[in-house]
Amino acid sequence: MFIEEINQKNKQNINIYIMSALTFNDKLLKMSDVLEYFALSLTKNREDAQDLLQETMVKAITYQDKYQPNTNMKAWLHTIMKNTFINQYRKMKRANTVITTKDNVDVLDFVPAATEYTPESVRATKEINKVIDLLDDSTRIPFTMHLKGFKYKEIAEHLNIPIGTVKSRIYFAKQSLMKDLKDYRD
Repeated sequence: MFIEEINQKNKQNINIYIMSALTFNDKLLKMSDVLEYFALSLTKNREDAQDLLQETMVKAITYQDKYQPNTNMKAWLHTIMKNTFINQYRKMKRANTVITTKDNVDVLDFVPAATEYTPESVRATKEINKVIDLLDDSTRIPFTMHLKGFKYKEIAEHLNIPIGTVKSRIYFAKQSLMKDLKDYRD
């Protein structure tokens, strides 16, 4: 009798799990339009938005055990999508990174992500690179690493300086570039 009661409870727990998985999938599908709109706002491209949506859905299903029932599912899905987008962006930026040696210091060269080069973009890139190259090494190196998607902590560890110093040097580099590149502001 006792074993039958345990088996009955296990069957009920399985049925509850199946129902919650079905409910979860149903809610997820109902959110697809909202997620697609958010993906489009992030990527600005319909095909990329579809890819991001699909990857978000897969991650949501894979990690549905992390979702807390009776919480804001929309916010949870938006967080997954935003983090996925940011990680893809960082991966793309790092793929465009070139390491060179200049005065025995590793620095990052500015590599345009655009696949189409126009005379104006080539000229602008050269001018911007010249201004970046004029920066003192202490500000140029953290700034270029930051441009390539490195986190403050990664830059601090690589250069063996405090995070606060990294932040202030990047700030000063931005201020200097804004002053010297007035023609390129939006």
